[in-house]
Parts: sequence; structure tokens; C-alpha cells
Amino acid sequence: MAIAKAERLMNLALCLLGARRPLSKRELRDSIEAYVEASRPGGGAASRPGGGAASRPDKGAAGSSDDSFNRMFERDKDDLRELGLVIETVENLDGEVGYLARRDSNRLPPITLDAEEAAALGLAAKVWQQARLAGAASGALQKLRAAGLPEEVDPYEAHGALEPRIPVHEAAFEPLMLACRDRRPVLFDYRKASAARPEPRHVEPWALECWRGHWYLAGFDRDRGAERVFRLSRITGKVRSRGTGFTAPVPDVVTVRETVASWAGETADRSALIRLRSGAGYPLRAKAAKVRELGNGWDELEIPYGHGLDAWLVEFGPDVVVLEPAELRADVLDRLRAVAEG
Repeated sequence: MAIAKAERLMNLALCLLGARRPLSKRELRDSIEAYVEASRPGGGAASRPGGGAASRPDKGAAGSSDDSFNRMFERDKDDLRELGLVIETVENLDGEVGYLARRDSNRLPPITLDAEEAAALGLAAKVWQQARLAGAASGALQKLRAAGLPEEVDPYEAHGALEPRIPVHEAAFEPLMLACRDRRPVLFDYRKASAARPEPRHVEPWALECWRGHWYLAGFDRDRGAERVFRLSRITGKVRSRGTGFTAPVPDVVTVRETVASWAGETADRSALIRLRSGAGYPLRAKAAKVRELGNGWDELEIPYGHGLDAWLVEFGPDVVVLEPAELRADVLDRLRAVAEG
């Protein structure tokens, strides 16, 4: 919504809520600056410097300005009703139609929360530790407490000392979060695990999701004409806004985790045999079907995997040696060579 329209709607809502009696169109027009401008002959053009025909309204200018105001007012009234404001239409003593938004008709019911619901809200507000969401969550919690949220409820105690943390270390997180919210395409440089240098990506961002300590963006890659998922830690430089509006429909369900899980071999259809340095690679150990100590500081792991395990293994660098299958070993070596050459 344009800022000018949002301000106009807010002023109209405040006028209707603050009135002690129904207000006519004429009174509302004279009370709200945007309506005063719309009601001037020529839509306010006569008040602008410059002279000429634009500064001398013709005979039909007054009627035209009334029509402009009436259309604007009716649209604004309908928009406020769609937003949930209850506006009454009544007839005053002079026979004019008046408008009023009674406070008792537009008051939310009291907030009633049991101890578990209050604890869950308190816990959710403590999740965000960085970015501008921390302030928003804290402000929301204060408003809920002012409205009756039990302050004595301890979310950590109610949920078994659970203390959630969602790390947000990537500089790209905040601009991408805002771009997802505002539906704005973005441009950024992205380095794939197998690439020596970053490449520009032009993306329509859909959703951000955290999976196993890493943030991922799902969206439509305009250059490739398909859905893609990007790991934020591989975005280099600044995220820039590019153009307005999306060219591809946003799906009802964005499967970020499922896509990333397939990269990491979560959708397993075969097994790999790797050698892993002792004390390293905990995520690999957690998904291993078998672990055998080899001695000399190495273990042997059998890991179920699917598409994308090679990219994941590269992240462990010299702590991992792929034994079999041969094609997985070759893929990992290719990726490591590409990184070394870069």
C-alpha cells in the first residue's frame, strides 16, 4: 500500500473512532488534509504556482473535484471495512448521512491465555537474538503483558529448561527477510560449493528457513527459469533490490528443508563408505549406519545418502576421505580441485 493512502486511511479511521456523533462527508472532507486537496478545483492544481490554464478552473471544475472526493472517500470507506473496522451509516438531525465507528464495536475481546499458551508466547519472543526481529519480538511481548499475559510464567521452566536460539550471523539475512516480506526481486553474488568464484543471481525470494544451524533462501531464479535454494553463508557482498513485482507464481508450500535434505543425502537410496578423522565431523557420525575405529586417528563410516552428498562432504575438507563408491569420490575430488584453483 502506498504511504499516502495508508496515511489517509489512518486519518479517516482516527476521525471516525474519535467522533462523539456521526460525521457527514462534508465534515470529514474538511477534517482530513488529503480530502481537502482532492476537493480543490483541478485536484489542487489551482493552488500550485505556474499560472496558465491549470491555475484557472473552468466551470465544471467544482463538480469534478466533488466527484474526485466522493470516489476517494467511498474507496477508503470500503477499504477500512475490509480491514475489519465497523463503520455505521446513520442519518443526523439535518437529514444528512453521517458515519461513525463506535469504539465498543471495534474493540478486540480480552486476551485469555492459559499458563502453557503464555509460556509458549514468551518462549517464541526469546528465540530471536539478532537482527531487527529481536526488538519486534520484545515489543510484542510487552504489549501482550500489558493486555493480560501472565508475567510470572517462566517459559524455560514450563518447557523443561528449553532455551531456543536461532543464529543469524549472515549479513544477507535481514535484506532477504524484508525482500521476502515485500515481494521484491533481489540480486546477489553466490558461490556454489563446487565453484571457484561467485556468480550473480537474480532471484524472486519466497521464504527463508533455518536447517541444522544454517539459513537457506528459496525462490525463483530468473536467469535459470526455475526454483532454487541458496545457502546464505555462500552469498558474497551486498543484497541489492532489482525491479518490482514477481514474474513467477509463489507456491502455496515452499519445501526448503526437503530440498536441502536431499542435498545432504537425507533422502537415501544407497550407501557410501568414508574415512573420517577421529573427533571430527559430528553431523556425519550422527547419520552413519555403521562406525568402525581404524586407529591412527581415523574411523570408517558407512553413510546412507542420496543426491548432493559430495557438496556436503567437501565442507569437511581434509577430515574426510571418500573410499567408495568411485563416482562419489570423483565428484568430491572435482569440487576440491575447483576450490583449490580458486
